[in-house]
Amino acid sequence: MRRIPAALSVAALLAITTACSSLTPPGKETTAQARLTDLRPVRDGGTVTIGLKSDPDMLDPSLTTTLVARTVFTSMCEQLYDVDQDNKFVPQLAASMPKITDGGRTFTFTVRKDATFSDGARLDARAVKTSLDRHLHLRGSGRASEIDSVEKVTAIGPYTVRLSLSHPDVPLLGRLANTAGLIMSPKALKTYGRKFATHPSCVGPFRYVRRVVGDRIELAKDPLYYDADKVHLDHVVYKTITDGNIRMANIRSGDVQIGDQMGPVEVRSSMGEKDLQLLNTPSLGYMSLTLNVGNSHGIDKKPSPVDSPFGRDVRVREAFDLSLDRELINKLVFQGMYEPACGPVPPGTPLSTPLTCPERDVAKAERLLRAAGVKTPVPLELMINTTPDDSRLGQVVQAMAADAGFEVKLRPTEFATGLTRTLAGDFEARTGGWGGQPDPAGNIDRLIVEGRSTSDIAERREIYRRLTVAINKQHGVIYLYRNINYVSASQDVSGLKLSGDGLIRVKEAGYTKGSR
Repeated sequence: MRRIPAALSVAALLAITTACSSLTPPGKETTAQARLTDLRPVRDGGTVTIGLKSDPDMLDPSLTTTLVARTVFTSMCEQLYDVDQDNKFVPQLAASMPKITDGGRTFTFTVRKDATFSDGARLDARAVKTSLDRHLHLRGSGRASEIDSVEKVTAIGPYTVRLSLSHPDVPLLGRLANTAGLIMSPKALKTYGRKFATHPSCVGPFRYVRRVVGDRIELAKDPLYYDADKVHLDHVVYKTITDGNIRMANIRSGDVQIGDQMGPVEVRSSMGEKDLQLLNTPSLGYMSLTLNVGNSHGIDKKPSPVDSPFGRDVRVREAFDLSLDRELINKLVFQGMYEPACGPVPPGTPLSTPLTCPERDVAKAERLLRAAGVKTPVPLELMINTTPDDSRLGQVVQAMAADAGFEVKLRPTEFATGLTRTLAGDFEARTGGWGGQPDPAGNIDRLIVEGRSTSDIAERREIYRRLTVAINKQHGVIYLYRNINYVSASQDVSGLKLSGDGLIRVKEAGYTKGSR
């Protein structure tokens, strides 16, 4: 892969950004006025094309690891629970909120009686058990660690499911409102097994038609869907367009109607255009820079220290952290439209506590490197995505770190390749993030039994405050910023819904009456 050498200082980058910015940075009131939905009347029929920032990985709920795959799943694969626009959990394929008994060790819930998978199989308690057992036990499942508190799944009636837990797990509901709650057709699982991703079948407003990897995923309205009367579109196409400027150009031309994960540069360039609309919500997730400290042989192997200056000495990692200025990164890369982040818990949620991000301190960073006895400049290869935003972020990090005694080499890497390398431990550092969940247990890790075993809000808030402090002292994950979820769309599309998880819901979307 091509490497980008260090070339510009922080001062030069700031000067270029200031000179090239033709718009006054929007005030807080601009991004805070979140438009979550559009409820203008729509007509039946038509195809909507959604431009995606990256190509989804496999369309298998047990094996997927990407947010962009979840975006596609919102249209074709429903969950037991969902998140509404107030970030509250609501039943989706489940017919009720769970009844929690036995001191928090038993979850019991009922399942919808009117739902059918796209291949004609019926949704019932046994179908739910089949999917949850697969999430737990399939080799390579990304869901196993998310619901590892579940010891046994039992269909105790035709439409009643009981989860027996090894310990109380309050955040489990949030995970069942995420990828771990996606339910697959038992018929398709039996027929295709690990090749389910090539023939996915779930309950959803649209059914899978075909995929051209790297280009598009095509869905069609599913007549078997229990709520089909509310579905207006005939087809939905998810098209991979990694460059945000090109996604915006496609929206303007009419080739694409909705742009997912739009960046600040594209959003600002479109402000005031009468033919476009903007939906936005604060993100529940975070974006960070991860230093490889203990993933020597792959994520499926036992953790082992990485033999590098960063892996051997926390002082080197702290020095790197102190070389970065989060406020300036937000200004240089994102034109002030995001928020600096220094922890995994989203602010403004019940379990958040105020945090003060560390200020840039180059002098202290240099002292730490001298104390660690490392030769400077300390080399580091930073893997970044191939988008313009990631390129700008990488160059700013590169320039800032150079001031403190680091030599950062950028390795632009296509998204899917980067994901594979990350899981294999084949990286020194990488930029990336997490889409987020309303419950911060899903943002931090599944290690903290204490934090998920109590339902007392004050206790959990204090636990996660202490946990965040402990994580930050290790400087293995350097939290950088918290983005705003921006979705740009043509004005003649209505019925779009956007929640705090950043996922576009097009179930009730369609073209406005009189358009096209």
